[in-house]
Amino acid sequence: MFEKFGEMSSAEEINALAENLFNEGDTESLIAMAKENGLAEEFAQAYIEGEIPKICDAQSAAAGKLAVEAQELQLKEIMLDWMGYIEAQCLEDEEFARAVRSKEKSLKGCIAAILKWSFANQIPIGAEIIKAAGIKAGKVTMGIPGMGQARKIIREYYGGAA
Repeated sequence: MFEKFGEMSSAEEINALAENLFNEGDTESLIAMAKENGLAEEFAQAYIEGEIPKICDAQSAAAGKLAVEAQELQLKEIMLDWMGYIEAQCLEDEEFARAVRSKEKSLKGCIAAILKWSFANQIPIGAEIIKAAGIKAGKVTMGIPGMGQARKIIREYYGGAA
C-alpha cells in the first residue's frame, strides 16, 4: 500500500505531485501514482489530456484511500457496510473526507475502534436463542454495534461530531 510514492495526506498533495510529474513529462509515473492512491486511470488520463484541471478532489482522494485500504484488509460482510457508510459520509462532508485521507487515520484504525467497542459492550445471549441456534456452549455473548452506534464510533474516530 503506498509503496512507490508514499502515503499522501490530502488531495492537495496528490494534485501537487501529479502536476510535477506532468510538468516533467512522466505520465507513466503519474498514472502509477493515481493507481497507488486508488484513483481511476481514467482520471489520470483525463488530467494528462487537459480535460480536468486536477486529478482529484477531497472526496475522490478519500474514496481512493478507502479503496486501497479495503483491498489490503480484505473486508467482508458488516465491515463492508461500515466502509459504505464512511464512503457516503465522504461524499456528503468534505471535512470528513479530508479526515479520512489524513495520514493519522486509517480504515484499519476505524474498524479497530468498532472492534474495541464490540468487546467492551458484549451482552449475554439468552438460552432460548442459543438453543434455537443449535449452539452447545453454556454461555454466549455478542457485542456487534447497531448501525447507529457504529456511525457514532466512525464519526468520532475520524474526528467529526457523532
